[in-house]
Order: sequence, then structure tokens, then C-alpha cells
Amino acid sequence: MRPLKVYSVIPRLPEELMPLWDLAYNFWFTWKHEIAELFSQIDYGLWRRSQQNPVWFLNHLEQEKLETLAKDVFFLERLRHIKNSLAEYRHSSDKGLSKFFDPEYPVIAYFSAEYGLALCLPIYSGGLGVLAGDHLKSASDLNLPLVGVGLCYQQGYFRQYLTHDSWQQEKYPINDFEQMPLVLEKNEQGHPLNVQVQLAGRVVNARIWRADVGRVNLYLLDTNVPENDPLDRKITSQLYGGDLEMRLKQEIVLGIGGVRALKALGLAPRVIHMNEGHSAFAVLERIRVFMHDFGLSFESAQELVASSSIFTTHTPVPAGNDRFPPDLMQKYFEDYAQELGLAFKVFLALGREDQHDDQESFCMTVLALRLSRFNNGVSKLHGQVSRNMWKKVWPQYPVDDVPIGSITNGVHIPSWVAPDISYLYDRYLGSNWREDPDCERVWQQSEAIPDAELWRTHERLRERLVDFVRYRLREQILARGGRRYELELAEDVLDPAALTIGFARRFAAYKRANLILRDVQRFLNIIQDTKHPVQFIFAGKAHPKDEEGKKIIQQIVQLCQRVDCRFSVVFLEDYDLEIARYMLQGCDVWLNTPRRPLEACGTSGMKAVANGVLHFSTLDGWWAEAYQPGNSVGWAIGSGEEYEDSDYQDFVESQILYNILEKEIIPLFYNRGHGNLPREWIKKMKNGLKLLAPMYNAHRMVEDYARFAYLPAYKNYLALSRNGFAPAKDLAAWRMELMTKWSDVKIRNVRSQSFDEIFADDRVRVEAELFINGLRPEDVRMEIYAGAVDVEGNFTDRKTETMQSKSQTGDGWILYEGYITPDNTGRFGFTVRVLPSHPLLLDPHCLGLIHWAQ
Repeated sequence: MRPLKVYSVIPRLPEELMPLWDLAYNFWFTWKHEIAELFSQIDYGLWRRSQQNPVWFLNHLEQEKLETLAKDVFFLERLRHIKNSLAEYRHSSDKGLSKFFDPEYPVIAYFSAEYGLALCLPIYSGGLGVLAGDHLKSASDLNLPLVGVGLCYQQGYFRQYLTHDSWQQEKYPINDFEQMPLVLEKNEQGHPLNVQVQLAGRVVNARIWRADVGRVNLYLLDTNVPENDPLDRKITSQLYGGDLEMRLKQEIVLGIGGVRALKALGLAPRVIHMNEGHSAFAVLERIRVFMHDFGLSFESAQELVASSSIFTTHTPVPAGNDRFPPDLMQKYFEDYAQELGLAFKVFLALGREDQHDDQESFCMTVLALRLSRFNNGVSKLHGQVSRNMWKKVWPQYPVDDVPIGSITNGVHIPSWVAPDISYLYDRYLGSNWREDPDCERVWQQSEAIPDAELWRTHERLRERLVDFVRYRLREQILARGGRRYELELAEDVLDPAALTIGFARRFAAYKRANLILRDVQRFLNIIQDTKHPVQFIFAGKAHPKDEEGKKIIQQIVQLCQRVDCRFSVVFLEDYDLEIARYMLQGCDVWLNTPRRPLEACGTSGMKAVANGVLHFSTLDGWWAEAYQPGNSVGWAIGSGEEYEDSDYQDFVESQILYNILEKEIIPLFYNRGHGNLPREWIKKMKNGLKLLAPMYNAHRMVEDYARFAYLPAYKNYLALSRNGFAPAKDLAAWRMELMTKWSDVKIRNVRSQSFDEIFADDRVRVEAELFINGLRPEDVRMEIYAGAVDVEGNFTDRKTETMQSKSQTGDGWILYEGYITPDNTGRFGFTVRVLPSHPLLLDPHCLGLIHWAQ
């Protein structure tokens, strides 16, 4: 029996308390600590049971308590103050980054498969989603005209629990969107706003939920609607769940459906940013829209879309990038290719590294790279890795010229800093640390924080972490039907005063959570030192299909259960944002042991540093650029070596890890002076705040995207769309002519002064002749490509200098001249090359066209 009609029952809030709804339905509460504190102080137990979900919390408050609050003058005054703060924040007169863009809002659409905004919206799996959430929060603080697009997962990512033999199992609780800080978008008739996509001949509907993130809106698509086939209702069921075909359907809904959702909402962003390749179909849909709505050819629409698209890759291993076999792509995209006016073989070539290989799978990352003019990795090292990884897309270029740059990730510091620490910063850094956290001058004030005050605050956070760990352990034991003596043991795990080292992240094999356990006896010696006690807290999930990751968890948990470890080593089940915050704020050392260069960035250490926690890591991801020997901000495992023998690498780096722990970290922590203060340790904490917090934060990251990607892409869009898209059409025509004539462009007679030795800083004159095959001289750019070379004659670095045309012969050859100056002594060489050139072509490398002198 099913009901004829379903109602949403909500509490009857007294008029005086109605502002609570405004606070509950804006995720500003995740970084405005006063809001979360306001809810928790109404009923702390209920707030904890709500998973810090203010909507569920208000819906479950007793009416009697609401009536009492409505008469509490002090509570109402505090509520009024916080409500006014939200209103001021939303409508701040400070235009921030919006002043660089057209007043039309929004300008940028940010696509991501997951978002880690809050514990109460579990549509994230790990670092990628948390980064996306931090990106939206900083965009809000900086008043960037941006909107987010994602999927609203009914079950989200799995929740973790362990069996009696310590093996990870997964469960998938149902998310009730009506009990979350989400608003269902409706049309003028009051009905849910729907968008449609075609999947293998079927029409699939998706409704749109809105999450308010400060000043920014995030729109989430949900296919669990009655109009859909039961199988299609499950498309947005699980994050990264299902088989390969389900993944393809999710990415169609995200990319194509996401663009259609923005249109249905009356939004027309000029720029799109794809956070990883999951949403790459969005560029195809934008091309289709410009073809259908404005009559552009595929080539013209492609230039317009690519010139206003940004793509960020996060995965440094080929297996982590989505690839779909040709037959599966044909099932879902044969008709779509026809709408784009493309033969299906040509369509598939857009997603292939080798466009002539008919057997190659269709890769989402390759599609995004080909159809974006702004491509980046998420750290300097990851940019290098990505250029090498995707060099086949641009086969004629040296790896250093592959058009993939880097913008290092950052974290939204106000979201991750503990309230106790934030109040400390308010007193000694001023309020600017929140408003302008990438300002070096602000963080220099960290020196003004008294050592004793900083240390006592940190000790309180460690004590709270220990209390939280004991609470979570009790919950774990009760959930699996544990015995009374296990509960009693849980009350005594960890020492609130001991050196506490944390490791929490996804349990993938390359992250090596068990590197510290390679020599178990040496590990035991460290944790059993009663004079200088050390303890470890582990947390993290393995992907449901990652058997090796699950084995690592099992190994660690079984170690925790040993009599000689149970009070000093703990594994917390079901790693989530709440566990992350307690650990990042309360540990003394944050341990990170990825196998270089497989960590794209890794942002957890940035969050730890912002709380005064010291970082201890291999030189991979962000730490490879943040750590400098002698700058006293943390410790490095190794010197950035890369090994062919992974087992040997693990042995060497585990020995380094133990040595640094035993000889540097532990002695430094327990070297106490007057007042029992570890002065040198505190100095390192302050150095981390001064040197790292201004750089590795999301405000700096978003400003970098605005400066180097969003604003240029926006200007590109405006330039190409003038006069009925005439510049886009001209650029497409220019490119087509270039492609047909490029193969016969030739370089000859490269000449320079004839000498074997020159002095550093001597200018070398170079001449070369170029045949442009009917192109205009302004269509090409001749360059000298020069730099140091190794003993085999390969360039070890390079710089380029543009050559100038000097004269033209009657047979179509042009004489060019240029100069190059060696910077240093040693072996030096040069060659000459020619590239395409056009005022609206931001990066000539993106076309993949080049000729080198032979």
C-alpha cells in the first residue's frame, strides 16, 4: 500500500526564530564558526546526532524547546547578530574579483563529480571533492562570479565498517535530500525544474537541487525521479559506483545534463572549468548549443568553446583516467556525433591520444585536453608529470612545451582551522587572516603569538582529539557487538600529552600507509619508549574494489589490536570530514608517505600546517615545492629520488623515516625548557604559519585561476563572440587553411657564426629561411630554441627567442634573423622551429602544429 499524496512536515518555528532557516540553508555555517556553535548550544546531543546538519537538527527540535528559545533575550540577540552578518556577507559592497568581470552573474561554471562541503552532505569521496568544496568557498569569499555543477547522489560514497577479522566492508545509507541544506529548483508553475538527456535512445530526466555556499550557488542533478526507468533512477545513486557503463551514464548527466541545467535555470556562463575529466562532455554540449542556437559550424563553435574552457587534471597515473571502449561510446554517442556534424570515427578521435588508432579507447582526459586552451596540473611536480604523461596528444613537441601548466592546490583555511586557533589568530593576526589569507604580511604576525599561548591552545586540541578518538572507538565497538572489557580499554587509549602522529587519507597502495610498519620491531621500540611516548592515529578508506588497499587496512587494524600496541596505535573507522578535522587540528605531526611522483598534490598537509601541525612527508605533490632544506617548517623523507625498484624504495625510505623520527622529531618534541615549553618545536609551528599558510590556501589558488585562466578565457569569449561570432568564424577558417597548408611549410639554410667556443653573454646571430606555402607571414612565428645540452646532445633546459623577417625572395622563401645569448658556461646548443600565430590563439602549442629545422 502506497500513500496517494506525500507531505513534508516541518516544525512550526516561532516568528522570532525564523532566521534560523536562513542560517541552516547556507553552507556558510561550515566556515562561520559562530553559526555551528549557535546550533550546537541549543542541544549539543541532537547536533551531534544530526551529523552537524542544521536542517535535520531544526526539524527534530522539540516544540517546547523552540518556544523557550523564542523567549530567550540573549539567544535572540545573538541570532539577530549572526543573521545580520550573513546578510552583510551576501551583499558586501566589496566587489572582490567580480569587478574584473561583466556584472552579469555568473561568468564561470565549475564542474566536478564530487563536492566535499560539509559532513551533512556526503557527496564526496576524498581529496578531489574536498578541493572542489574549498574552491567554491574561496570563490564565495573572493566574490568571484562562479556557479558550481555536480550530481546529487542518493547514497553518496560508501560508509566504512570493519568485520571481526578487520576486513573493510561497505554500506550505503540513503540520503534524504529534504532533510539536508538543499532547495529543489522549481519552474514558474511551482513544479520541479527538469532537464533531459538521451541515453541510448531513452530520455532520462533529472531534477535540480541547489546548495547555497555563501555567495555561490551549487546545482546538483538528481535522476531519481518517477518519470525515469528504474535503472535510470540509479544513475545518481552512488558516487563512483557501478560498472563502466554506469560511469559513462553518470558523466553524460554531469557534463551534458549540467550544461542543460544551467540553461534551464536561465544562466549563461561564458567560461567553464572542468575539475578532472568526469565532466568533459560539457565541452561537447557547449559546442552543440552554439551550433544549434547560433548557427555556428563545428569548427567555429570548437574554437569558441576551447578558448573559454579550463581543465584541471588531478590523476598522475594512466589507470586513474576514465576510458571507454569504442563500442560503448557508439551505443551512447552515435546520434550525438551526427548532431555535431561529425563522422563517428572523427568524433572518437577527439578522445584518443593517437587519433589514427581505431582500437584505442575514448579517454575523457584527452577530450578535455583537446578542447581546452587552459590545462593544468595541481602542483609544479604534477605539471611536469602530466606533460610527460600526455605528450602523445602533442607528439611533435618536446615534453617541456606540452601545453599543460600548473596551479598548485590550496585549502580554505577558515573551514579547516580549529575555532580555538582562529580566535588566537583574531587576536594576534587581525581579522585579515580570514579575508586575505594569502597575504604574507598578515601571517608574519604569527611571531607575535606568545609561545605559551600557542602551545597551550594546541595541547587543548590534542586533548580533544584523544577524547574524540575514545568516543569513536566506543561507537565502533558497540556497532559490532563488542564486549564490556573492550569498552573499558577504549576509555584508556592514547595519552593526551604524548607526541601524536596522524595518517589519514585514501588507502591506495601508492600512499603507503604501512611504510611506518615495514620494520615492526623498530616501530614497537618507538611507541614503547615510556620516557618519550609516541602514538599513532590512522584513518582512511580503500576503494571497494581495491583489495590491496583493504589488506593494508587489515594489517594496521590487527597491529592496533596487539596487547603491546592497543593503547598507542588506533585506527578510526569510516573516515569523514569530522574525523579529518579532529586529526588535522589535534595531531602534532602529519605523516604523508606517497611513492613519488604519484601524489598529484595532497592537501591534507596544508590543512594541518594551518593549525600549527608539522608536516613530515616524502617530496611529492605540494611538499616537493613547499619544503626547502633549512627553512624549518617540517621534515622531508628523502631528497626527491625516484626508484625503479619499489621494494628497494620502500626499504630506503622507511629507514629514513625511522631515523628522522628517532633522531630529530621525538627529541625536538620532548626538548622542554622553562614552563615545559618545546621552544624549537613552537618555532617550527610559527615558521609553517609564516611561510606556508600565505601560499598554500584556496584564496591564492582561486586568485591564480582567475588571473591565469578565468579572466583570459572570459576575454577570449568576448573577443570571439563579437559581431555575431565573426571572430570565432574567422579563427576557425584560419585554422582550416593552416591545417591544409602546414605540411608543406619548410625551414632551410639555418646559419650562425662559425665558431666552436663562445663566452657567456656573447650574442649569437642566427639566420634561417622559411617557406610558408601561401600562408601570410603573420600566420607563423619563427623561433630560436636554445639552451644547455647534455653529453648526448639533448636539451636539459631551454628558452626561445622570436626571429624577425628580413627579406623575401621571389620563390616564396622568407629570410629570418634572431639572436640568442647563453646564460651560463658549459655545453650549449640551438635549433630553429616555426609555430602557428594568430592574435586570438593564446597558446600556439595547443594546435599541435610545428616544424623543426632538419
